[in-house]
Amino acid sequence: MKTKQISVFVENRVGRIMEITEILGDNKINIRALSLADTSDFGILRMIVDDIGKAVKVLKEKDFIVKENYVVAVEVPDKPGGLAAVLKVLGKKNINVEYIYAFFEQPQDKALIIFRFENPDEAISALMESGLNVSGEEKRGVH
Repeated sequence: MKTKQISVFVENRVGRIMEITEILGDNKINIRALSLADTSDFGILRMIVDDIGKAVKVLKEKDFIVKENYVVAVEVPDKPGGLAAVLKVLGKKNINVEYIYAFFEQPQDKALIIFRFENPDEAISALMESGLNVSGEEKRGVH
């Protein structure tokens, strides 16, 4: 159960993130989760939105470089050591985590964490085999 995410390459200057969020808002696209990684010259704004196709279209029309890829949303026990336990499951299967960030929508007593894996299908299998709940687009009604 993978979830599509968009990555937008952004110049590291005042107002660029506001511009992106304004474009999405003006087009009635809701941001569900986001992460920003930056360098001195540019950043990568990663987002899960409620309408991926429309978001890609409107951002590209405004000359932003946008990529789509898959991430995996995992329900992590919301207690000390919860994330460590999930990472241990992945480590035992030798699955590398490329990056992670938190998701705004939180199930009761769980934290929802977004993971990017080199091989998401393998990661999903390992997580589900260990009894962890993996959330996907079809579960949340995201396009």
